[in-house]
Amino acid sequence: MARPPNLDRRRELLDRVVAYLAEHGVGQVALRPLAASLGISVNGLIHHFGSKEELVATALTRAAEQQAAIRDGWLEHQPGLSQAELLRRWWRWINASSANLAIVRLGIEAAAIDATRSGLPGAVRADQVSLWRSSIERQLVAEGWAPEVAAIEAALVKAMFTGLVVDLLATGDRRRLTRALEAGVARIESGPTAIAPLPGKVQL
Repeated sequence: MARPPNLDRRRELLDRVVAYLAEHGVGQVALRPLAASLGISVNGLIHHFGSKEELVATALTRAAEQQAAIRDGWLEHQPGLSQAELLRRWWRWINASSANLAIVRLGIEAAAIDATRSGLPGAVRADQVSLWRSSIERQLVAEGWAPEVAAIEAALVKAMFTGLVVDLLATGDRRRLTRALEAGVARIESGPTAIAPLPGKVQL
């Protein structure tokens, strides 16, 4: 009978896998160098996590949990934080260290990379966007936005923030991008009444 994984050991390894993927990316990840960096055999990794695809998907979920815990800590300390202020805090957090930027980059890469390269199911890739978009949408609704308007605005906010992070990765121009963030935040702070009405049916 196969020995069940040690859950404490698995959690410790998983956090180290997240750090490895944040540094090296998911596009060309291979189990052998990953296992070597963790001081474990490839069979040991498989024992704890299954296939490479399962390992990467689990690590991405863990990376999202780590970031959600940071947000929840802010909200526990200041329950009244608005979505605009949360965006500012995320931007400061991302710019505080290369490790913080790397873990955010990991989710963007996983969402954008072709499935034939990453082996990730479409649902896993979509989660890298939808989890954060849904969080923004819920916050906007809590701030008084109509649900149908909040859904569209959340998509725009998430797209804006992702674009700022990609620009930051490419250029490192924090000053320009911080000013761009403030322009986007000002739109949210103006409130739902200042947003133009949603158009009717849109032909795609």
